[in-house]
Amino acid sequence: MSDFASVGDALPDIEMGTPDGGTVKPSDFHGKKLVLFFYPKDNTPGCTTEAKDFTSLKSEFDAAGTQLLGVSKDSAKKHQNFIAKHDLTTPLATDAEEGGLSDALGVWTEKQMYGKTYMGMVRTTYLVGANGKIAQVWNKVKVKGHAEEVLAAAKAL
Repeated sequence: MSDFASVGDALPDIEMGTPDGGTVKPSDFHGKKLVLFFYPKDNTPGCTTEAKDFTSLKSEFDAAGTQLLGVSKDSAKKHQNFIAKHDLTTPLATDAEEGGLSDALGVWTEKQMYGKTYMGMVRTTYLVGANGKIAQVWNKVKVKGHAEEVLAAAKAL
């Protein structure tokens, strides 16, 4: 896919690494709602705020029958440090492999800053229904208030 996956699409079932050395893939959540949020980098201001916001609302997502999974290209070791440093309870996954889930969804893409072109993660969130199909997409997310907005959508699904 060269463009973002959209509402009604099935989520590609691509395996990612977990901070403890295990693996996780979208089909592991089948039968449950899933919030899959892609973010650029551990321990950067916006990404830290986003992960902490989802963590602070995790019990409400749980009550809404919705699982959370944050995804970046960071290594398992970086995720471990990120989780420990900020007391995160939101599960994280590493999508470092070429051709991974972020590539398949079109959120790992060419970006530009200060005239330089580089590959980077576009902050994107997917709300996936219990049927494994994308119910809502937030592209180029602004962090402030985002977790609350996603929670409201998850409760409504």
